[in-house]
Amino acid sequence: MIKSINGATFRRMILSGAKLLNANKEYVDSLNVFPVPDGDTGTNMSLTMASAAREVSECTSNSMSLLCSAFSKGALKGARGNSGVITSQIIKGLTDVLSSKEEFTAKDFTNALSKGTEVAYKAVTKPKEGTILSVVRAMSEAATSMNKRNIDFQSFLLKVIDAGEEMLKKTPDMLPVLKKAGVVDAGGQGFVVIWKGMLSVIEEGRIVPSEEEEQAAPKEKKAHGVAAEFNEEDIHFCYCTEFIINKESPDADPLALRAYLESIGDCVVVVDDEEIIKVHVHTNDPGKALSEGVKYGQFETVKVENMRIQHANAGWVDTEGAD
Repeated sequence: MIKSINGATFRRMILSGAKLLNANKEYVDSLNVFPVPDGDTGTNMSLTMASAAREVSECTSNSMSLLCSAFSKGALKGARGNSGVITSQIIKGLTDVLSSKEEFTAKDFTNALSKGTEVAYKAVTKPKEGTILSVVRAMSEAATSMNKRNIDFQSFLLKVIDAGEEMLKKTPDMLPVLKKAGVVDAGGQGFVVIWKGMLSVIEEGRIVPSEEEEQAAPKEKKAHGVAAEFNEEDIHFCYCTEFIINKESPDADPLALRAYLESIGDCVVVVDDEEIIKVHVHTNDPGKALSEGVKYGQFETVKVENMRIQHANAGWVDTEGAD
C-alpha cells in the first residue's frame, strides 16, 4: 500500500495528468457552453497543463520544492482561457502546501487541496457554482472527510476523484445553460480527467497514455451539435483577451487593474506572482484592457480571440455515430 508520494512519483503524476487530458481535449471541447459556447475549454486546459508539464520535465531535480515551483510557474505562464487560469490557481494553492514536504501523505494532500480550492475561489471575480470550482470544492470536502494520517493514498485518491465525478453529474442542475445543452461542465470534466491521469501512475505504475498509446487511447464520445444550440447573441462580450505582464515593480498590486477590467467586461481573472501578472477577460474593447495593463509593466504575451467566430466554428453539424 502506498502511504506517501515522493518527488519522482509526483513528477510522473503531473506528466500523466497532462497527457490524459490532451488525449481527451476534443471531448472536453465538445462540452463547452459556459461561460460562452466557444468550444475551446479542453484545448485551453490542455495547453495549460502542457506548459506545466514542460516546466516539470525540464526540472533536473526530484526535490518537491523545485518540482512544485516548476509546476506552478508553468501552469500560470501557460494558462489559457477561464478554466485554464482557474486550474493554474488550484495548482498554485496545492503547490504552496506541498512544496515544504519531501514526501506528501493523504493528510498533506488534503491540506493542499483545501488551499487550492481557496486560492481558486479568490481568483475569480464572481465565483459560479456548477463549474470547475464546485468540482474541486467537492473533492476537497471528500478529502477532509477522510483525513486520516495513515490512509492508503491510492484508495484515498480514488474516493476524492469519485466525489469530483459525483459533483460533475450535478452541474447541469446548478447551471441552466448546461441543462439546456444536456452536458456537464467542461472545466469540471477536464479537471477530473487530469486527476484520473495522475491516479494511473499510482494504480498501474505508468504514465498514460504514452505517445504510442495516445492515438488508440479510449476517448469519450463528443457531444456533437452542442454549440449549435446557442446563438451568437448569447456571447455578450466578443473578445477573449489574455495577456501576461512582466511587472515593473514586484510590489505592483493588480487589484486596481482587476476593478477596471470588471467595468469593461466579464469572466475577469487577474492573478500574479513575484514576477508576472496574468489577465483573462471577456470584453468588447480589448484595446482598453491592453492600454490599462501596460501601465503595470511590459507585455510578455498577448492573445485576443473573437469568440463569435470560435462559436461559429464550434457549431458542429450533428453527425450521429461519429467518433
